[in-house]
Amino acid sequence: MTGTAADVAALLDLTALDDDVFIVPVAPARPGDTVQMRAFGGQVAGQALRAACRTVDPGRPPHSMHAYFIRPGRPEEPVRLDVARSRDGRTFSTRHVTAAQGGKPIFELIASFHDPEPGHAWQSGTRPDVPPPDRLERSALPSFFRYPGGFDIRLVNPSEPTAFPVRHPFWIRLSEPVGDDPALHASLIAYLTDMAVVSSAIAPDSRITLGTAVSLDHTVWFHRPARVDAWLLYSVDPVINHGARGLARGHLHTLDGALVASVAQEVLLRPADA
Repeated sequence: MTGTAADVAALLDLTALDDDVFIVPVAPARPGDTVQMRAFGGQVAGQALRAACRTVDPGRPPHSMHAYFIRPGRPEEPVRLDVARSRDGRTFSTRHVTAAQGGKPIFELIASFHDPEPGHAWQSGTRPDVPPPDRLERSALPSFFRYPGGFDIRLVNPSEPTAFPVRHPFWIRLSEPVGDDPALHASLIAYLTDMAVVSSAIAPDSRITLGTAVSLDHTVWFHRPARVDAWLLYSVDPVINHGARGLARGHLHTLDGALVASVAQEVLLRPADA
């Protein structure tokens, strides 16, 4: 897909119908775009978190989000985002967001926000030992990486253009600055955390041909403020495959090794003959 960093940020440009209801217009097609049968799940996740952020004081950033993918989103139809203000406490706020198309919910999000407080600064482990992005080429991405352009992605283990699954880790950043709004950066982190997670949830030794491989639910914990226009290393590993479901866990680290977010996602993995 073609596009710029501004195009990615524009996907989170919400139109307010009132204080707690927002509409996301359909993104215009660009020359060279391929037809998509369903909207990218990370896009809806980022839009829903952005709507929640619009109803919370800017000084109270999100610290976690828990979401369910209910129905496939259609890229050709606007998304309505209804925000319920579940709670505003002394240091925490909670929001429940329903994303709908055609009057039916396609995505549910609960997000929690927390005032910054002093405390310990500790993390378990270190950043995976991989080459830095400036030592990796911007190689061709597999054909199913159908996300808007504007991201600079450096695969640590490059795959053939048609290879599946793609294995993490990879370095990622927006190719141009998108301003200093922390809520926008958090929402864009939510966006990118759905990239290639389904393929990374597949058991490493699996030889099964999949007929269905989609996200079921998605959780992100935001540990520190981070910028999406600076390099982030996204690493995801499979935890378990059992029956038709798999679980993957991941992390986002900065160049200097700071852990900025953790991710968990359960996915549906149905064999082609099921």
